[in-house]
Amino acid sequence: MPPKLKTTRTQAPARTRGKPARAAPQRGRPAGPGHTQALSRGIAVLEALAATESGATLTALSETLALPAPTTYRLLATLAESGHVEQDKNGEWRIGIRAFRVGVAFLDHRDLVVTAYPFLKRLVELAGETANLAVVESGQAVFVEQVQCRELMRMSIKLGARAPLHASGVGKAMLAAMSPADADAVLGGGELARYTAQTITDRDALVRELAATRRRGYAVDDEEHATGLYCVACALWDEAGEPWAAISVAGPKSRVGAERGAALGKLVAGIAGELTAALGGRRREVTSSPAAASVPPAGR
Repeated sequence: MPPKLKTTRTQAPARTRGKPARAAPQRGRPAGPGHTQALSRGIAVLEALAATESGATLTALSETLALPAPTTYRLLATLAESGHVEQDKNGEWRIGIRAFRVGVAFLDHRDLVVTAYPFLKRLVELAGETANLAVVESGQAVFVEQVQCRELMRMSIKLGARAPLHASGVGKAMLAAMSPADADAVLGGGELARYTAQTITDRDALVRELAATRRRGYAVDDEEHATGLYCVACALWDEAGEPWAAISVAGPKSRVGAERGAALGKLVAGIAGELTAALGGRRREVTSSPAAASVPPAGR
C-alpha cells in the first residue's frame, strides 16, 4: 500500500495479550502428512492476515486461502489458543502478539532496528522530515521502522507495509546496489506495475534510472509510488557487501523537491555509510548491466 501523507499524529495501537500457549506435543513422535499440511495452512493464515490493513473476516480469509470456512476456523482457533492470532469485537481476525514477537525476532538477531534507530533520529533532526528503514523480502521493500518528523503534513506508513522495488526510493536504492543479475531475479519477468503517472514501467528506463542512482549515490522517488510524496534513499550493505536494507527521508513534494532533495540525498548517503559500518557491513561497487551499455558507468 502506498505511504500516506498524514496531518495528524498516529496513535500507538493498544496492547493486547495472547492466551496461554497449548501444551507442547510429545517428543519423539514423527509428524505425519496431516501435521505438515496443517502447519503449511497455519502459516498461510498468518501470511494472509499479515497482508491485511487491520484484519479480515472468516469469510474473506476462506476465500483468500481457497479453504472451506470450517477448516479456516479450526486453523484460526488453534492459532488463537497460542496467541498468534486474535479476534476483535467486530468478529475480524488479526495478527496476535505472539506472531508479532516471532517477526521481531529476526530483526533482533541482526540488531538492525536497535542499531538503526539513533541514526534515523539524527536524520529527522538534520532533515526535518520523516526517516524510514526498510528491508527487501520476496521481491518487495518492507518497512520495519519509521521516525516521524514534527511537521503537520508528513509521511506515515504502517510498519510491515510493503512497497514495490521499482517504484519506491528504498526499493530503487537496493536494486541499484545489487548486481544486474540479482536485480533482474528480484524483479522477476512480469510487467512493472504502475502506481502513479510518474511510475517507471519501462525496463530500459529503469536500468537508466538505476545507473543514475549509482552515479549520484542515492535513489529518488519523485511521486512514483504515491502522488505528492518525494523521497531520497540509500542502501545498507551487509558483511558480504550485499544490499539487504535501505534508509530514506520522505515528505511532501511541496517541501522536499528536487532542489532540496539533492542536499537531503547526500545527507542520507552519508548516514547510510555510517550505519553500514556500525552494522559491520561494507559497501560494494556495482557496474552497469550490458543492457545499459550506453549509460555512463557508475561512480562514487
